[in-house]
Amino acid sequence: MENLKKNAIVTGARTGIGHATVEKMASVGINIWACAHRKDEEFEKDMEELAKRHHIWIEPVYFDLEVESEIKQGLRKIIAKRLSVDILVNNAGVPHGALLQMTSMNDLKKVFDVNFFSQILIMQMVSKVMMRQRGGSIINMVSVAGIDSDAGYTAYGSSKAALSFATKVASKELASYGIRINAVAPGLVETKMGMAMDETYKKMMVEQASLKRMGNPKEVADVIAFLASEEASFITGQIWRVDGGL
Repeated sequence: MENLKKNAIVTGARTGIGHATVEKMASVGINIWACAHRKDEEFEKDMEELAKRHHIWIEPVYFDLEVESEIKQGLRKIIAKRLSVDILVNNAGVPHGALLQMTSMNDLKKVFDVNFFSQILIMQMVSKVMMRQRGGSIINMVSVAGIDSDAGYTAYGSSKAALSFATKVASKELASYGIRINAVAPGLVETKMGMAMDETYKKMMVEQASLKRMGNPKEVADVIAFLASEEASFITGQIWRVDGGL
């Protein structure tokens, strides 16, 4: 693989916002390590066709965000290429909806393993590469659920709130190395996660939004791509809501 362009790591690249982000970055000539939970021939064919269409390379990388050793192995595979890592999009995550008394400790720990602890580990490993190269952009996927504190989101909202806080702290710690760290907080978006929500709750969120509709993954990916670009060179430590006006 020739290192002629910027290179990005995108987690949760198989579907939804992650897939839309891969498409967006590929369209502007960025090479991509497309990370997913498990190997899938259809996914690999999709990535191959996308790479050919935009004259870049896309390499699938597989690891389970609940398994620390797999995360480390996957990232070491990327780092071993000795290419620059210019962009990290920490997009992968798991949903969870339950009232406080119905949230088991096992569920809480699982949600935090995927939505927070794995994200921190990925940031730690990738930022070391960015520190050596004196630059990079990290975008974490959080949620309005971690800001607005709606009922039923003890686990999910708390995990995203923790990642939002870590985003702000890390942005201060790594700014001197030329690394910018921001987060995107989507509202209700037309993804598998969004469409699986309770119909009554979805209707309520649409009615509350100023734009009176759900978002689509491309609209979120466009914001991610902007934050990763040089056009956002003076933006760091920020949580960008993409929520249709909730």
